[in-house]
Amino acid sequence: MALTPRLDLRQSQSLVMTPQLQQAIKLLQLSNMELTEFVEEELEKNPMLERDERDNGNDDVDAGRDAERSTRESAPGPEGAPDAASEGLDSINFDKEQAAEISDDARDIDYDNTYSDDGPADGGEEPFQATQFQDTGMGGASGFDAFDPDLEETLSERVSLRDHLNSQLSMDLDDPVDRLIGVHLIDMLDEAGYISGDLQAVADLLECGIERIEATLAKVQQFDPPGIFARSLAECLGLQLKDKNRLDPCMQTFLENLDLLAKRDITGLAQICGADAEDVADMSEEIKALDPKPALAFDHSITQPITPDVLMRPAPGGGWIVELNSDSLPKVLVDNVYYTKVSSQARSKKERQYITEQFHSANWLVKSLHQRATTILKVASELVIQQSAFFAKGVQHLVPLVLRDIAEAIEMHESTVSRVTSNKYIATPRGIYELKYFFTQAISATGGGFHSAESVRHRIKALIDEEEPKKILSDDKIVDILKTEGVEIARRTVAKYRESMKIPSSVQRRRDKSAPS
Repeated sequence: MALTPRLDLRQSQSLVMTPQLQQAIKLLQLSNMELTEFVEEELEKNPMLERDERDNGNDDVDAGRDAERSTRESAPGPEGAPDAASEGLDSINFDKEQAAEISDDARDIDYDNTYSDDGPADGGEEPFQATQFQDTGMGGASGFDAFDPDLEETLSERVSLRDHLNSQLSMDLDDPVDRLIGVHLIDMLDEAGYISGDLQAVADLLECGIERIEATLAKVQQFDPPGIFARSLAECLGLQLKDKNRLDPCMQTFLENLDLLAKRDITGLAQICGADAEDVADMSEEIKALDPKPALAFDHSITQPITPDVLMRPAPGGGWIVELNSDSLPKVLVDNVYYTKVSSQARSKKERQYITEQFHSANWLVKSLHQRATTILKVASELVIQQSAFFAKGVQHLVPLVLRDIAEAIEMHESTVSRVTSNKYIATPRGIYELKYFFTQAISATGGGFHSAESVRHRIKALIDEEEPKKILSDDKIVDILKTEGVEIARRTVAKYRESMKIPSSVQRRRDKSAPS
């Protein structure tokens, strides 16, 4: 076959992410601190951006800036530049006074189709000139390749106690209700790692029994470091001894009488413990080797406050009002007056190109920040709609929810919802929660619908508790019973739920129940 040149036509599809869309995605996943740092860097390097200080409480400065902006908003741009007026933004404000009740109107913005290659100079869409935006949260992912890291960013970061406990909370507690209770218990820790509040207050806030709170407390007391979540010094030391398998009845009595040890009443302590003086001395040395303040090993205080991204409150006529937290907003404006001035004085093509690029970059930044805030509000509003029973009736009414449910409701991609719910917080009448805590697993029901994983787990436990010694239920038998009740579940799921509740297998249960008492 001869090798000859030829021309072919081929069709193919490819996904191209414009720089503007990449910037919007990066901004969406940033936490409050990272977003503030990024905006500060943009203010330093982009002369077309300026800080909006109209709400800084300085009346003299505000008066001067208001007069200047009244001129700026009506100043025409040079030929070929985007129009300086942005009527679409004049009516947009995320202040508390203009918060709206939850409605379907919040779903009308098409985030996925907002950005294109045409840029702000395209006649089909007016540029964003001035808007307010916000973001808050703890942690989060960053990734701006254009910026070199500072010296502080190259240093190793020590994990905070909150992050350390939250990671264990997500891995060790399968029940979403227990995880929500665990979040409140973590917030109650003091600097030493002790519970510094009344558990009944948590029960009243979440509208669940005190027994459920105490059961969850017993679970989180097994977290690392040993001794965390204790309510007293004796309990803290007892948890550490239990972790070492050294908490016998004699040691428990010793811990209950630490006041005698403080008084150096060794004789009285030995009589109460039923041990001799040498044993008491050994127990004293073992106690001294323990850590009475387990949380001090971490650099960061557990009581570090969280600034919520979204605020939620009851509406006067029923329902809920969801609004963005404007107190933590970094605010920037596009300086159109300066752009008009320098554009008219540009003397070379390179200068004009630089000015235009910076102006377009500033417009896209403001637009991306506004779109980011709008997306957070949309996702949070839909979460409140889906979990309204939890906010109204308590933690037992938490509804199974996955990313797909929110994505379909607001017509966005699941990846967008995932970015929004990570490291974003909402302040509710029941406390401050990260948005991702409201996503819980669902179990399909026969004929459509679903059951919550928690209710299925409790049903499995009830079946096992009611079984007779001669009729031990296997996992397959439990699956059959649940299917007759309308629950579609696999055998391996039943086994996973059973193991998470520390329930032994059917073989072990048969041995235990057949053994003589």
